[in-house]
Amino acid sequence: MAVGAQQYVAVPFDDGARPVLNSPPVFASSPRMTPLPENPAAIPYGVRFIRRFIPLPACCSRLAIYRASILTLTYIFYVSYHLARRPMGVVKNVLKQSCANMTPPPDLTECELRNGTWCAWEPFDKDSQKLFSALDFTYRFSYAVGMIFAGHIAERTDLRIFITWGMILSGAWAIINGMAYFWKIHFFSFFLMAQLFGGIFQGTGWPSVVPLMGNWFGKHRLGFIFGVWNSHTSVGNILGAVIAGVWVNHEWGYSFIVPGLIIAACGVIAYLFVVVKPEDVGLPEPDHTEDSLNTTTISEISDISLNDHGKLEKAAVTLDVVMEPPHEKKPITMMHAIKIPGVIEFSLCLFFSKAVYYTFFFWLPVYIKETSNGAVDNHAAADLSAVFDAGGIIGGILAGALSDATGGSATVSGAMFILAIPSLYLMILYVSQGLTILIVLLVITGLFVNGPYALITTAVSTDLGTRPSLTKNTKALATVAGVIDGMGSLGSAFGPLVAGLLSTYGWQAVFYFLIIAQVVALLCLTRLIYREIVHWCSKGKAVRKDSITSINGIANDHYLPPNLSAADDPKEAKRLQESANGFVVNIRRNSIG
Repeated sequence: MAVGAQQYVAVPFDDGARPVLNSPPVFASSPRMTPLPENPAAIPYGVRFIRRFIPLPACCSRLAIYRASILTLTYIFYVSYHLARRPMGVVKNVLKQSCANMTPPPDLTECELRNGTWCAWEPFDKDSQKLFSALDFTYRFSYAVGMIFAGHIAERTDLRIFITWGMILSGAWAIINGMAYFWKIHFFSFFLMAQLFGGIFQGTGWPSVVPLMGNWFGKHRLGFIFGVWNSHTSVGNILGAVIAGVWVNHEWGYSFIVPGLIIAACGVIAYLFVVVKPEDVGLPEPDHTEDSLNTTTISEISDISLNDHGKLEKAAVTLDVVMEPPHEKKPITMMHAIKIPGVIEFSLCLFFSKAVYYTFFFWLPVYIKETSNGAVDNHAAADLSAVFDAGGIIGGILAGALSDATGGSATVSGAMFILAIPSLYLMILYVSQGLTILIVLLVITGLFVNGPYALITTAVSTDLGTRPSLTKNTKALATVAGVIDGMGSLGSAFGPLVAGLLSTYGWQAVFYFLIIAQVVALLCLTRLIYREIVHWCSKGKAVRKDSITSINGIANDHYLPPNLSAADDPKEAKRLQESANGFVVNIRRNSIG
């Protein structure tokens, strides 16, 4: 740190009650330390209320509490995003259902009875597969385009306000979609418009929650943290399927309206309680480099008692390295984000990975019902589709933990792509062999399909968005996350569209398409996988070389007594030298083998 530069330290304080550092001996040998300034205008009203009336627990630091709150809030927010986008996949079975085994109401005309589609919802009583494919493509394409531009806008606005309006408007369009049931609307253009605008505002979610997490968490154990956190995707899908399934057979409009109200309520919560970055409440920003102190170290320093002169003396020396005055962070352009090494490869990979994942997302309930030979109704199909997401939770956590342990995100993703291929093929062979086998296959397939998708959209996006070349500029996170997941979302539009068209030729054709998509996703990562393997090999050789050097020193110390002279006893000196050489050779063989 430059001589004469002012130091900053985060200290615990309540509103209007900053502690005064008035003990001269504490700072006698170190530069003057000043609390980090707050930004009162950025502190939400809900946080102000809690800080004024609820005391801080003695066992927890302020930094830990704020991080836990951001982790919990962003988790709930994205659960609500996925919950609100799930209903269409569940309601499809009702909108296009066959009336062959149903009792018609008495007021039907002879013409309606002959058509056999009186129980379906017009206009989906004819060419339903093509119409649903068009709706899915419209939704996912608008979502992808909306996300790319949302990342660009999110960097230049207040994230709290941005995510608030994003959730409220997403909820509004979900409610409008459901009102088609109560308003008796049968125009395809109405459903198309609801999907179009719903997708645009759904695209505000990811470029908001990822930067919020990046603002508060350092790089330590990033994959595991995001692996657990990314379970919100599967949890939201499960809750969305269960909630939508409650009304699917009776008043399917509520299948859209209730999730819409939930996400709108979460938007209000975001406005009241989200603190965008640590600096707003006088806390230090997390460290995004591997070789320096992380936020846990800073948290411990922040909790040192003001009366403990010795610890504060030590803290002052540590903070001389860690703490610096806040620096301005500028947004980056989309072109700059694309040029970051790894962004293109992971973006293309995510395109095909999301094509597979969202094919299951939109078509799995329909697939389960049609392949069950009448054994599963609409409600049960919705519940069974949630099993796939349960496997996805395990896959996301496992992928994050393996990425942390190995340091190879591309290799972990590639291995899961390989394992997903046989699981998809088994779905073709054994899907109609009973519910038990179906559930097992759904869990396994969900694990391997969702693992790479979760890893790339979370830990990889955050890692790429906080590269040293960006000078810890976490504002780059919104653009990087928007580019990577936006490209992936184009794949999520492409996959369900192709699946809907191929389903007219049978579900086997759909699964062969999914297998090809997994292979192409793997090929997109081959260069990065090769680089990771080369890095591991070179690292292993360096470790082995250091081990052999240490072994030589140990052998000489143990077998060549320093007080033994060859002139005193040449035969004994020669015997000990040969024994030492043999010892070294044997250990070298064992270490290399």
